Amino acid sequence: MLEKIDGIVIKTQDYGETHKIVTLFTKKLGKISAIARGAKKPKSRMAAVTQPFIYGEFFIYVNTGLSTIQQGEMINSFRFIREDIIKTAYAAYITELTDKLFDTHAPDAYIYDQLFQTLTWIAEKEDAEIPLMMYELKLFKKGGFAPVVDHCVNCGNKDSPFVFSVSEGGLLCNSCKYMDERATTLLNSIANLLRVFSVVGVEQIGTISVKEENRKVLRHILDTYYDQYGGYFLKSKKFLNQLDKLS
Repeated sequence: MLEKIDGIVIKTQDYGETHKIVTLFTKKLGKISAIARGAKKPKSRMAAVTQPFIYGEFFIYVNTGLSTIQQGEMINSFRFIREDIIKTAYAAYITELTDKLFDTHAPDAYIYDQLFQTLTWIAEKEDAEIPLMMYELKLFKKGGFAPVVDHCVNCGNKDSPFVFSVSEGGLLCNSCKYMDERATTLLNSIANLLRVFSVVGVEQIGTISVKEENRKVLRHILDTYYDQYGGYFLKSKKFLNQLDKLS
């Protein structure tokens, strides 16, 4: 069946000498893979619209297996992302993470909107680290391994102070922190940020200021947590870490 579908290109791979397999993340159908015939040809009308991070309107013959892109029209190229290596690295990371954590044909309108909002933020603003973490936490929830960040994972206590335990899967209150001697001590502000990041959409924040030392703590928590529970090696994350070390 031929369908008109809006979607974001989250992955491409070469197929033969002239074709591409394009993975789209769509609001209507979720993640789908489709062949774009002739997309590797420089003069092909499909070449531009099948680049990573493109948001476009596609006419697709949808199948349960590999679908076929009949034609496509670019809605937003996110040009400023591809012109900046840091922005490209951020976008590559969140699209790869989305691809890894979503099954095919499993639509999620909220996550789709959050991906679009996060890409828009990366394209238009300089500091994308906080929106990145907000999106990560929502994807962790979608993947079924989100940390507990609104109460103590052991007793349910909602009163601070808290520590964060990777091994226990989230916050531990003052009475339960004995359960993990390696837990990361949290300022109340950091514990609050984890809670807010997990539930608030990127579109709901304007500018947000987080101290550099607090960002490092948050980044360490999310990285360590994903390493424990995520299950997928991400090439884009390795590259992003290398860029962080250089900066």
